[in-house]
Amino acid sequence: MSEHIHTNMLLFHPPSKKAQLMNPVILAYIGDAVFELLVRQYFISLPNQKSHHLHREATKMVSAKGQKRTLDRWQPHLTEEEADIVRRGRNSKSGAPPKNADLADYRLATALESLVGYLYYEGRINRLNELFAIAIEGQEKK
Repeated sequence: MSEHIHTNMLLFHPPSKKAQLMNPVILAYIGDAVFELLVRQYFISLPNQKSHHLHREATKMVSAKGQKRTLDRWQPHLTEEEADIVRRGRNSKSGAPPKNADLADYRLATALESLVGYLYYEGRINRLNELFAIAIEGQEKK
């Protein structure tokens, strides 16, 4: 398994308010970017990758359907606080889903992104790493 570096957090501009007070849609906005970065880094860490393969595999994980599957894997491991953030994200008014996404999957993807954004802004990078490890369990076998 590759060595992970957890010492620094990439955060140049902290948000104007505490994560607990932020709209879940705003948390999802940053969470989407953070989750995509984690996914891309993961696939680049695997051997023998071609750019078209990286894109195809990453897209499977960051799509609404892929994020819904990830959230399903995370659910049994979430704390009460995390589950509350997920509920808030799922119930938020996040607009219409993209044409290729089902509304239920899109709401759950927003929920996952809200949680990722929340953990990121709270500085809980180790927890993000734990959850991401759950997300990729079994990926190496594919």
